[in-house]
Amino acid sequence: MREIVHLQIGQCGNQIGAKFWEVIGEEHGIDSAGGYCGDCALQLERISVYYNEAHGKKYVPRALLVDLEPGTMDSIRSSKLGALFHPDSFIYGNSGAGNNWAKGHYTEGAELAESVLDAVRSASEACDCLQGFQLVHSLGGGTGAGMGTLLLSRIREDFPDRILNAFSVLPSPKVSDTVVEPYNAVLSLQQLAQHADACFCIDNEALYDICLRTLKLAAPSYRDLNHLVSLTMSGITTSLRFPGQLNADLRKLAVNMVPFPRLHFFTPGFAPLTSRDGRQYRALTVAELTQQVFDARNAMAACDPRRGRYLTVACIFRGRMSTKEVDEQMLGVQTRHSGCFVEWIPNNVKVAVCDIPPPGLSMAATFIGNSTAVQELFGRVAEHFSAMFRRRAFVHWYTSEGMDVGEFAEAESNIRDLVSEYQQLQDARAVQEDGEVVGEAEMEPEDGPHEARGAM
Repeated sequence: MREIVHLQIGQCGNQIGAKFWEVIGEEHGIDSAGGYCGDCALQLERISVYYNEAHGKKYVPRALLVDLEPGTMDSIRSSKLGALFHPDSFIYGNSGAGNNWAKGHYTEGAELAESVLDAVRSASEACDCLQGFQLVHSLGGGTGAGMGTLLLSRIREDFPDRILNAFSVLPSPKVSDTVVEPYNAVLSLQQLAQHADACFCIDNEALYDICLRTLKLAAPSYRDLNHLVSLTMSGITTSLRFPGQLNADLRKLAVNMVPFPRLHFFTPGFAPLTSRDGRQYRALTVAELTQQVFDARNAMAACDPRRGRYLTVACIFRGRMSTKEVDEQMLGVQTRHSGCFVEWIPNNVKVAVCDIPPPGLSMAATFIGNSTAVQELFGRVAEHFSAMFRRRAFVHWYTSEGMDVGEFAEAESNIRDLVSEYQQLQDARAVQEDGEVVGEAEMEPEDGPHEARGAM
C-alpha cells in the first residue's frame, strides 16, 4: 500500500499531531489503545497508509514525535493517546531551542537530527510502497522552524523521489507569541521553498476567526483550532485511504497544483463549517459545499483570496454524490468568477471524489488553493523581518550559535523574490500564438467567489 510517514516537530506540531491522530483514529475505528472498534471492513482495507499492524491486531501510528524539550512529550504520554504510539516514536532532547531558529537548525537540533533520521529510515524500510512524508510544525519558534526545516532538507537528500508535504503554522498578522518570530519564519520559508513539494499554510488568527464567526464558539481553545487543521489534513489523504469514484494521491495533487517549483504554498479550507445551532437549518449539498469552500472566510490562512488570483485549486469531496454534479459546480465557479482564476491555465481545478464521508457527516469537502494572495503572508513577515534586521536587533543570539549574518540577508532576498514571482503571475496575461496579449479585465477584490454571503 502507499504508506505515509508522519513527523510532528516542536510544541505546536505535537499538539496538532495529537489531535490529528484522534481524527484519523475515529475515521478508521481505532481506539486510544490501538485496538479496532469500527463497524465497516473499509476502515481496515487501507489502514496501512497511516498505521502499522502489530502483534494481536494492535494498530500503531507510523509517526515520529520530535521535540527539543520533554514537556510536550510527557503530556502526550500521559494523555489518553499515550498508549497508542510506539515508545521509540518519542525522540526528544532536554535543552529546548529557546525560540531560536539557529539552535534548532545548527546546534541542539542537529545533534538530535541523526536519531530522528535513523527512525525515519527504519519506518520507511518497513513500507511496501512509501508514498511520502508529512511534517507538522510551526514557523515561529525554534524547534518546529529550525529543526523542522533541517529534517526536511535531510529527508529530501535521503528520499529525493518521495513526496514531502509540510503543514506549517505561520505567524499571525496581529497576534504574535514570540518577538523573534519574523526571523524564524523567514529563515524557515526559504528552506520550505527549496525542499518541500507542498506547504499548507495555516495561521492561528484565521482559525480563530473561523471558530468565532462561523462555528460561533464563544471561547475557542487550541484544541478547537487543531481540530480544524486535522480535518484538512485527513481530507488531503482521504483518497489514499478509502475507495472513491475519482482518486487523488499526494503525487497527483502535487503535479496538478504546482505550476512552478517554488510556488507550492497552499491555502487550505474545509466544509461544512456551521455552528451547532445552525446545522438543522442547512441541507448538505454539493452546491452548498462548493459555495462554502470558495468563501474567503473559510480560508485557514490570513490572506484574502479576493485580492489575488488562483493559479490552481484542488477540491476533495467526500460522501455519496454524483461526479456530474461536482463537475457542474466546479465549472460554474470557474465560469461565473473567471477573473479570480489565471486565464493562462485553462482548467485550474483538480477534483477528487471519495465515497466515505467523515464520521458524523453525510458529505464534506477539503479545499486546497494555490492563490497568488498568499504573497500577503510573506510580504507581511518580510516587512517585520526587515524592520528588526535593519538595526541588527537580536541577531547576536543567532550568530552565537554559529550562524552567519549573510544567511539573514539571503533569506530576506529569497522571500522578496518569492513575493515578486507571485505578483508577476498575478499580473500575467495570456499570450496568443501571434504574440498578441489577450485583453483581460482588472479583477476587483469585491467580485469573486469569495463574496461574503451571509453568516455561516
